[in-house]
Amino acid sequence: MPTFADHVIQFNKNLRFTGNLPAGVSILNPFREDETIIPVSSAFYHKYYHDQNPRHMILGINPGRFGGGVTGVPFTDPKRLKKECELNYPGKETHEPSSVFVYEVIKAYGGPEAFYQNFYINSVCPLGFTATGKNGKEVNYNYYDSRELTQAVYEFIIQSIRQQIEFGIKTDVCFCFGTGKNEKFLRTLNNEQKFFQEIVALEHPRFVMQYKTRSKQIYIDKYLAAFNQVS
Repeated sequence: MPTFADHVIQFNKNLRFTGNLPAGVSILNPFREDETIIPVSSAFYHKYYHDQNPRHMILGINPGRFGGGVTGVPFTDPKRLKKECELNYPGKETHEPSSVFVYEVIKAYGGPEAFYQNFYINSVCPLGFTATGKNGKEVNYNYYDSRELTQAVYEFIIQSIRQQIEFGIKTDVCFCFGTGKNEKFLRTLNNEQKFFQEIVALEHPRFVMQYKTRSKQIYIDKYLAAFNQVS
């Protein structure tokens, strides 16, 4: 019988967006752009998800260029993958503030093994996007940053969430990283599709690290309180 890890790995291997994107927006699909990502992410899932246990889902926005976009593991940058998860990463070590905060929460929860036994993290849109910034450099772009992009990926998002629920996701509560546009979109989508009984939104890790660093412990405690309600 397939394990939770088997389901995730197969999902990642088949993850592809075939629709039309708005002008100036490019897809970020690490599983197809870098041949090392499937082995790296698969090692992670084999380590922490080699069972058939059901888990609660946590949904971020979409992968970024320095975290899930380079490791294939949401909210896990190369530094955290090597140091906290003790897994090999052959590429350049990048640093993502969101990953730093998430792993502080994970450490406070009891460590990666304890946390990932109960939770599975992905994103509302499991693939990321980039666009050209004002300085001519490539920047992260969110699925909700334009109405055209949201419409283009709408059915892809629905299909992806449905597929992942089949891995063995508990549907009583889904956690949402982001209390602004991501929460608003996910609540509206959930009201339409009835994926989960309840959505619990938490301030996005990036927001905490960028604007609330001094009161970071308050947000760590808030995360823990929410997660402990279902653990």
